[in-house]
Amino acid sequence: MTPKPLPLNRWDFGRDDWPVDDDFVGVGADLEPGTLVAAYAAGMFPMPVEPGGPIGWWSPVRRGVLELSKLRVTRSLRKSTRHFAVTIDTAFDEVVAACADPVREGAWIDGQIADAYGRLHRLGWAHSIEVRTAGGALAGGLYGVAIGGLFAGESMFHRERDASKAALVGLVEMLSDEHADQRLVDTQWLTPHLASLGVEEWPREKYLEALPQVLETPLPGPWR
Repeated sequence: MTPKPLPLNRWDFGRDDWPVDDDFVGVGADLEPGTLVAAYAAGMFPMPVEPGGPIGWWSPVRRGVLELSKLRVTRSLRKSTRHFAVTIDTAFDEVVAACADPVREGAWIDGQIADAYGRLHRLGWAHSIEVRTAGGALAGGLYGVAIGGLFAGESMFHRERDASKAALVGLVEMLSDEHADQRLVDTQWLTPHLASLGVEEWPREKYLEALPQVLETPLPGPWR
């Protein structure tokens, strides 16, 4: 689905006053579609300062980044993926709801975030990757925002072993077209789970320097 044009963003996301040693770079603004896309294009993403509270804006000093060619798929993971089917944009709201499950450790997605990304999805900017069992049940997935060659991952979940990893494998396979070497998957921060899949840490400046060219890369086929 080709993304629909967005209204101009009315907020200033300039970097002149960003702290050099803090991931937290601002607070306020809104979660309108134009604001969100402008923020990602500036190297930022939103998270509530507290559940239901004001929106904070973040740009990690050490950014989690996956270059597609560096995805690490072990033999056991490859075997696991054969038991799943991967779909795209068939259950966006359900994936977000699963990622937002309050019983999950570190859950941070509240109603305002879920609503905002639902709007962005209906405009063609936010997408989900679903991992399903042979019977079609949702076993895992992830969602994020696609702008040009950037996929900014927001969250992932699993209900069966390796299902979230299979979602990332499916995403990378879908992005691996003739522009694969110009694409990046942004994971925000690096975790041991993501490091095992080939995600690396980039200094903020390296990420921001690479971002303009990444954004100019064409969207992958399914999202054009």
